Amino acid sequence: MPPASTGASATLVDARLPSVSPTSQTSLTSAPPQVTAPAPADTRMVPGGPGYRRMSLALFAAGLATFALLYSTQALLPLISADLGATASAASWTVSAATGGLALCVLPLSALSERFGRARLMTVSLSVALVVAVLVPFAPNLGALVALRAVQGAALAGVPASAMAYLGEEVRPRALVGAIGMFVAGNSIGGMSGRIVTGWVAQEWGWRPALAVIGLVSVACGLLFRALLPAPRHFTPATLHPRSVAATVAGHLRNPLLLRLYAIGGMFMTVFGAVYTVIGYRLSAEPFSLPQGVVGSIFVVYLVGTVTSARAGRLVAGLGRRGTLYLSAGTTAAGLAVSLADSLVLIVAGLVLITAGFFAGHAVASSSVSATATKGRAQASALYQSAYYIGSSLGGVLGAMAFHAAGWTGTALIGALAVLAVAGLTLLGTYAARAERHRQAPAGC
Repeated sequence: MPPASTGASATLVDARLPSVSPTSQTSLTSAPPQVTAPAPADTRMVPGGPGYRRMSLALFAAGLATFALLYSTQALLPLISADLGATASAASWTVSAATGGLALCVLPLSALSERFGRARLMTVSLSVALVVAVLVPFAPNLGALVALRAVQGAALAGVPASAMAYLGEEVRPRALVGAIGMFVAGNSIGGMSGRIVTGWVAQEWGWRPALAVIGLVSVACGLLFRALLPAPRHFTPATLHPRSVAATVAGHLRNPLLLRLYAIGGMFMTVFGAVYTVIGYRLSAEPFSLPQGVVGSIFVVYLVGTVTSARAGRLVAGLGRRGTLYLSAGTTAAGLAVSLADSLVLIVAGLVLITAGFFAGHAVASSSVSATATKGRAQASALYQSAYYIGSSLGGVLGAMAFHAAGWTGTALIGALAVLAVAGLTLLGTYAARAERHRQAPAGC
């Protein structure tokens, strides 16, 4: 609105403020109109916008490389055992050391990303892991192989520790689900294809060339990630406050519901780690004697998990979170029971049920962590990932030890105990929720 004329302004001022001096009148009448500045444009990425496609492909490549490397030895364990003269439980450390390294480092690396930047941390982490990937095929003995795998897993922790935060800062909220979906797709395809590719390569040339091939593929993915990832535009470095981070973590660890969710995620992964670490030994031995390529291809069952993860939301809408956890635990237990049969068809059917139950349960538990943590969600999520991969490490080692002692029945028993723990923790949550509702109910109700 344009300013009023000087005469009109003076009249209004004289009428309302008769004691105002002429100098004040001049000041009032000459004041410029106040104009509200337009809101700054949102420059974060959207589908079809500058940089979005490059960012999506970059994170897809990073996710593929991360999980292809993380589980690269799992399908090769029978060959590693035979070549290095190691038991199943000893060879399983080539998987457990990697997942254990990731579990231990994901929380501190997520804190470092707040100070040094998400893109920088992902680049450094992936670079270190790729250097180790070049060295892994030349490990002279099992001890060296396990040590290299531990370093590799610790380095890889920087990718999942930073990727989600990077997307949250650089992508508009309405496009965030699709962007995260590309990263998760890279994770899934990397984890599955890494096992399948190593299986077929190892069948022809052995486990060392198989790991070399995965290393080269991952190096290509790493170079693609570095070339395509747009420079961050919305990251603001934060000062590291270790005491504040420690206080937030301690608060999460005092939350009974979060503790149950961490334990549930860890127990589900214990089952999964035990089953898929040992299944290669079972299928490559009598009476099945499957070739290594076919054993590696069994991991195509992971596609079932992609479907059940996507449908977990519908299950929660119909059954509630705890109801879905009960169903997931029951499905996993049924799969363990079916897998005891000496029939290849039934073993595969059992793996389908185990995989479906695991992925549904994991989806519910991980999403519940985000819904439960009212503050410090990054730390809450990192703690869940730590518990999840600790479960993977424990499951791999315990499942292999049980297989060495009692065959597949022993491995299935380890899985059954973990499923029983999931059911017990879920039941405890049911009682706790019921008690809380009773406590909050008005007296006399």
